[in-house]
Amino acid sequence: MNTKRLWLILALVMAASFTVLGLMGREIYRQAPPIPTQVVDASGTVLMSRDDIQKGQLAYQSMGGQQVGSIWGHGGYVAPDWSADQLHRESMALLEIWAQRDFGRAYDILSAERQASLKARLKAEMRTNTYDPGAGVIKVSADRAAAMAQVKAHYVALLGDDPALKSLREDYAIADGAMPDAGRRNAVADFYWWISWAAGTNRPGDTVTYTSNWPHEPLIDNVPTSANLVWSVASVILLIFAVGGLVWWHAKTKTEDHAKAPEADPLFSLTPTPSQRAVFKYLLTVIGLFLLQVGLGAVTAHYAVEGHDFYGIEISKIIPYAITRTWHTQLAVFWIATAWLATGLYVAPMVSGHEPKFQRLGVNLLWAALVFVVLGSMAGEWLGVQQIFDLDTNWWFGHQGWEYIDLGRFWQTLLFVGLLLWLVLVTRALWPALRKPSESKPVLAILFLSTVAIALFYAAGFMWGKHSHISVMEYWRWWIVHLWVEGFFEVFATAVISLLMVKLGLVRARTANGAVVFGTIVFMFGGVLGTAHHWYFAGTPVSVIAIGAMFSALEVAPLALIGAEAFETYRHGKAAPWVSAYRWPIMFFVAVAFWNLLGAGVFGFMINPPISLYYIQGLNTTATHAHSALFGVYGMLGIGLLLFCFRGLARREAWNDHLLGWTFWLLNIGLAMMVFMSLLPMGVVQALASIEHGTWFARSPAVIHSPLVELLVWLRVPGDIVFGAGALTLAAFAAKLVLSGSNRQPTSQAAGSPVAAE
Repeated sequence: MNTKRLWLILALVMAASFTVLGLMGREIYRQAPPIPTQVVDASGTVLMSRDDIQKGQLAYQSMGGQQVGSIWGHGGYVAPDWSADQLHRESMALLEIWAQRDFGRAYDILSAERQASLKARLKAEMRTNTYDPGAGVIKVSADRAAAMAQVKAHYVALLGDDPALKSLREDYAIADGAMPDAGRRNAVADFYWWISWAAGTNRPGDTVTYTSNWPHEPLIDNVPTSANLVWSVASVILLIFAVGGLVWWHAKTKTEDHAKAPEADPLFSLTPTPSQRAVFKYLLTVIGLFLLQVGLGAVTAHYAVEGHDFYGIEISKIIPYAITRTWHTQLAVFWIATAWLATGLYVAPMVSGHEPKFQRLGVNLLWAALVFVVLGSMAGEWLGVQQIFDLDTNWWFGHQGWEYIDLGRFWQTLLFVGLLLWLVLVTRALWPALRKPSESKPVLAILFLSTVAIALFYAAGFMWGKHSHISVMEYWRWWIVHLWVEGFFEVFATAVISLLMVKLGLVRARTANGAVVFGTIVFMFGGVLGTAHHWYFAGTPVSVIAIGAMFSALEVAPLALIGAEAFETYRHGKAAPWVSAYRWPIMFFVAVAFWNLLGAGVFGFMINPPISLYYIQGLNTTATHAHSALFGVYGMLGIGLLLFCFRGLARREAWNDHLLGWTFWLLNIGLAMMVFMSLLPMGVVQALASIEHGTWFARSPAVIHSPLVELLVWLRVPGDIVFGAGALTLAAFAAKLVLSGSNRQPTSQAAGSPVAAE
């Protein structure tokens, strides 16, 4: 395989993909729903201003933001999607006003003909765009202003401590008195109105709303657009074609004979350097964060049945749902990323045979900085949600309110500085290997470039500010969640695993080179522009649906060959008797392949076509994909890498395969139980409700707290217990290593002289 040609193709793919991504961003900036300077009624009375809407957005962020319900489908699942909820409540209030005035009866008991006439009137009222771009003013009728006032009063009472809404707050898992300041509550209600206005109002000169008719709301004829249907069908056709092409390529490509495994473990005599031994604390930190994340996950899931309590103990005022879900999702990113960062620090000296001066000091300083950011950001988020900070302070030190990017801007900045330090540490250790001739040069180059991308692409998180438009913020946020976490980290991990297999003598360097570069091309070809499937309904133009649908399908195509990858990985574990020492790290990589097919492939494509996502965005179908892909792929990968590092740092006699076997099966079985016994069935129930009645209904207490769904929530407990037991056996394994005196001290070689890759 000609790697020079592959490098040229990779360069072209990246250049073209990011050019298109930039052009999409320009259109998102240009066509984002306008934030009016004022909203006035027919008499000219000002109902709200731009300052009110922007203050409301900041106030919403301070209470947990997308961890408390969702905005345009992005966020938590227990409270409503506020755009869908506001749109439905306002529509019903307006229908009721007209029914009482015109017919003297409640809307629900009117004849079908009269209801139909009022719904036609409602559609015209709600979907007609009255925004004046010259004055920056939205004008609404007196009747609509009255309906808006009713809904606003509801939200102001809901976010306070009104006893009449206590039961509803419990259904939503919102603590009593969640927002004591009445001014903030009024502003949040204004923000909710604006996001629903964008969801229910046609773009100028068009018959489609700013959010491409999302959410599904039959009352105003918010239904899938023709573009939604066309590009969904086209994406399926493209997927079939792409899978066929990859299978043909795989069948025709000549594969080399498998490398003959060495007689003995090439890494057995490797002596950890001081900086590598300093990585040991990272590995223990990963396990600690993982245990905390699992515990918080159980509490967060329980809030779906007891909105204020944990088995009868009221905890919502101390650690509300907004905090447990924030910490649960944020810790998932933190511990997985820490495992991968630790792997980079451990592998770089191993493959280069070089220990830079003061490397251990840098590794220790980075660990202290990471711990400071994790604990500091968690404390800041708690203070923000408890409404202790003012809105400006909260944005810097508290809760930014955007799912997965919750930490305040100060902590976000420190994390970026830490990533730059990590880049420096890995680069200075890896540099000698990059400079000298080597059969593994292409894989080393991919490893280095992915390291650079991991450090630098986190800067996308600084591309939005305190008052940035939510469509713009969503554009950049998914650069972090999709490109940073799901993109460059995965390329980095692929390169690391390939180097480890080469180092163990299980894969030829030439084979690894072609596979890694080609795999990076295939993955990034769909993965970069596939980011757009997160933006379908985020106030973006229709072109986003077309690009996102097609390239999201291409993201799934390589997973058709995942079975072959899993089998090859499994074969490596059987190559020689000594390879059994790496059995469980390799088995975790096999699990990655399985969950990649199921979580990223099957469940990912389940929600990616526009017509599918239109009905199920923000439902537990998304949680199904998130759990099976985030932990099943990236979590299992992190644990596999962690065990490879432990293998080189721990005393061999302290290694306990029995505990690792339990860990492997408990984690995989527990995750499968969570998904198939609870999350997926809940998602199906909600999807049916969304299709039949609308998005608002699928997220309403009538569905979320129906007997069937609450039973399905309880059915998550067995899976949580099994999964939690797997986390505990992993912790027990690590504790045994610590008690044995690990990390491993030099035995057969001079201290601090690692074995080079070649």
